[in-house]
Amino acid sequence: MTYGTEKVGPNRYREKLGRDYEDFQVGDVYEHRPGRTLMQADNTWFTLLTMNTHPVHFDLNFASQTEFEKPLMNSTLTLALVTGMSVSDTSQRAIANLGWDKVRLLAPVFDGDTLYAESEVLSKRLSRSRPGQGIVTIKTTGINQHDVAVISFERSFLIAQQDSSASD
Repeated sequence: MTYGTEKVGPNRYREKLGRDYEDFQVGDVYEHRPGRTLMQADNTWFTLLTMNTHPVHFDLNFASQTEFEKPLMNSTLTLALVTGMSVSDTSQRAIANLGWDKVRLLAPVFDGDTLYAESEVLSKRLSRSRPGQGIVTIKTTGINQHDVAVISFERSFLIAQQDSSASD
């Protein structure tokens, strides 16, 4: 179940997000919404927080002399944002992230671009060392407002089964 509620008291309900191991099917694609429009302030703050001192992210004069002619969004901001957009629909109920692989920056991202994301389930298997848990691997792609893919990556996470006696 992706979204739902559980009763926690008389006339009281709590939102329930995420999927359990059994909810993932190889080949399924989840479109993550809403999108997010990036602003130069996001870029400046993220660049400062991460101590990335490359001037292409925050020096308008420097950036104007590059092939892009304007500042680029910090690529790790793009990675963080697109990952975050996928969490509520994929790993909200994960026990742990296990890693990112095959991160590809496919097109530049600029101030004012709106990003959307989608994730495809690539594989799933039961954990060999943790009964009642499984490993799910997804490929997430970030797409801008022009339907251009700007980033893609694979991410694996450990997630519980609804019923520890269930199997693939």
